[in-house]
Amino acid sequence: MSPADRSRLLALVDALKGRRVAVAGDLIADEFIYGQIARVSREAPVLILNYDSTEIVPGGAGNAAANVAALGGAVRAVGLAGRDDTGRRLLDTLKRRRVDVAGIARPGRYRTPTKTRILAGGIHSAKQQVVRIDRAASAAADDGARDAFAKRVLAAVRGCDALLVSDYGSGLVTPALAAEAQRMMRMPIVLVDSRYQLLRYHRMTACTPNESEVEQALGIRIGDNARTLERAGRDLLRRTRAAAVLITRGSRGMALFEPDTRTAHIPVFGSDQIADVTGAGDTVIATMTLALAAGATFIEAARLANVAGGLVVMKRGTATVSASELRRAIAGAAE
Repeated sequence: MSPADRSRLLALVDALKGRRVAVAGDLIADEFIYGQIARVSREAPVLILNYDSTEIVPGGAGNAAANVAALGGAVRAVGLAGRDDTGRRLLDTLKRRRVDVAGIARPGRYRTPTKTRILAGGIHSAKQQVVRIDRAASAAADDGARDAFAKRVLAAVRGCDALLVSDYGSGLVTPALAAEAQRMMRMPIVLVDSRYQLLRYHRMTACTPNESEVEQALGIRIGDNARTLERAGRDLLRRTRAAAVLITRGSRGMALFEPDTRTAHIPVFGSDQIADVTGAGDTVIATMTLALAAGATFIEAARLANVAGGLVVMKRGTATVSASELRRAIAGAAE
């Protein structure tokens, strides 16, 4: 990283503070159950774990919102959470992380979607994930809940610098709602993370799919084929009519596509020895959204997001990156 690039990125980190972002989409509770391996069961060839503790952290749109807050942004989360204990704990966690939860509705029969990860290890060894249990919402959002969600999204974006859409496939957030919100915004910066229907979102500012999501959307296999990657990025630009497409590629780094601009290939930041990729995409899109709201170009925002992503994958579980961590990493980056 050149001194000029480093100086510019450090200035952008400072400019993130106070930028107002609405995060709309699917709130998920990420539950981590920790235990120590005791022995192999006599009932079946499985491990017996002695329970240590349980932790609930925000996942999905909640993790994106938590990342915006950790970087110094002023963030309002808009979504649904149940009135169950998991939903209560999820909202409490978001509040502690300085996320405005006034936009979160809590329908009566709705149960908070939860991903439970059981992690085990010895006394002196790192915990490893043994199994994940997914619990979808017990009741789909009814028309009343959807209408309330849409109204809260449109109300939230009025005073915001940017909108981050986190679509995990529940059907709560739609391309039509994102487009309506974009029309209402003073600065129409809208970034989209959609797991299953990316091609239905049009004219957004940017999207940040990972490589497997691109492969699924386009019905292709990219792998190490640079030509296939190039065609895929240009195809996404054409079909979504987005101003930019950032494809995240894990240990291969990132590729940024803009119309009439040469593709920028950004190598992975830091070590490629990844500890945990859980929620890394949320960190990337949160950083990019804030950076664009702070006046960054797409390549500057992508480079900043690349540093943040490189930091968060070195942490276990659903994690965030703070502005101070980002600043230290950039300041210490070699040329």
